[in-house]
Amino acid sequence: MDNKTNTIIKIEHLSKSFGDKVVLNDINLDIRRGEFITLLGPSGCGKTTLLRMIAGFLKPDSGAIVMDGNNITEVPPHLRPLNTVFQRYALFPHLNVYENIAFGLKLNKVPAQEIETRIRKALRMVSMTDYEDRDVNSLSGGQQQRVAIARAIVNRPKVLLLDEPLAALDLKMRKDMQMELKQMHQELGITFIYVTHDQEEALTLSDTVVVMSDGKIQQIGTPIDIYNEPINSFVADFIGESNILNGTMAHDLEVEFIGHTFECVDKGFGSNAPVDVVVRPEDIYIIANAENAKFTGTVKSCIFKGVHYEMFVETDKGYELMIQDYNAFEVGSTVGMFIKPSDIHVMQKERICNTFEGRMTSPTTVEILGAEFECADCGLKEGDNIYASVNFNRVELQDNKEDGTVMGEVEFILYKGNHYHLTVLTDDGEKVYVDTNDIWDKGDLVGISISASDLHITKRV
Repeated sequence: MDNKTNTIIKIEHLSKSFGDKVVLNDINLDIRRGEFITLLGPSGCGKTTLLRMIAGFLKPDSGAIVMDGNNITEVPPHLRPLNTVFQRYALFPHLNVYENIAFGLKLNKVPAQEIETRIRKALRMVSMTDYEDRDVNSLSGGQQQRVAIARAIVNRPKVLLLDEPLAALDLKMRKDMQMELKQMHQELGITFIYVTHDQEEALTLSDTVVVMSDGKIQQIGTPIDIYNEPINSFVADFIGESNILNGTMAHDLEVEFIGHTFECVDKGFGSNAPVDVVVRPEDIYIIANAENAKFTGTVKSCIFKGVHYEMFVETDKGYELMIQDYNAFEVGSTVGMFIKPSDIHVMQKERICNTFEGRMTSPTTVEILGAEFECADCGLKEGDNIYASVNFNRVELQDNKEDGTVMGEVEFILYKGNHYHLTVLTDDGEKVYVDTNDIWDKGDLVGISISASDLHITKRV
């Protein structure tokens, strides 16, 4: 069996809730022997909970964790053939570097000579050969993290779990440690499962990236696949900078967005189908000669970012695009732009309107989102179960949350070139999607209103 492709850990239908909050929702994941796999996502997405379940520190509500063919779901942490490196190091302050690294080996009654050999090798691997007698409190954050890693790898685990191990380090130290971790992984040849919210870190280190959101896996793939072929707008927005735009797939190999029609390489979406289009800022080519371009625009800002210039350009049809280029273009100047077909990524829309389940409370009122809304008489009677749909741009948000029929919190903001697409989480735990030109911040508390004429009711069988 190929040691690089066979599965070492299989996660099957894993779920976990804390009270009413679902933290993990039916997670399925195969982790291959010897790979560097990263669980990536924003705070609260469930990545650390998943790692702690693999380690054995938390028990799932349902599902199983299988390692080398054995179900380890109920096996306590100290009996699992893996070690964890935490963000806060968890070193013993009363022991020196050598004693910290030796602690687990002594606990397992490893012979003294072998302990000596293993520790010397581990210290070389983390570039700490002259530090064995040092007090751990005298070490820098980066040095303490190296000791924590050495303490983990000296036990020769089959799997090394790393829970945001570089988060407390400064930027330069993080960059240095990333390279050292990558080299360590290659030398050790064991499986690394890494948790981070840092997209650049995930793309730099990983063989495989698992993007998570709201307790679910959004996409699994190589760093190149995740970056170039995001599966939905969340992944496209979370992984690097993106222009994410509404579009219409005219037919195979042709898509319309920002008011122009472009050749693309995508097929299978049908004709005149609503889609999302992703174009990375570095994939929009900008030229001074507007006459030779596919479309034109006006430069609104130009900022030097060290390696490139980042510009915002308002197109001839009123859309704003982010462009990254090695050349600077003067603010206020008219420029030409074009995009290669292979640089246009078309995605299926996740939804085309809001749809809520509810019931009629009278012929002209409906209960949805935990509240009662007025609606047009649709011929249904009190007690009928229904679906209520409303377009994104027909949901109104109020600054004063008490002015709305229900209250919510802005959870996610996506800029679509000429408007914002918001995800608002209601007090009842449901999501409402809103298209707006108003500027809101993540975490804003808002009132939500929907006019009776904008609610479309159908009976739910």
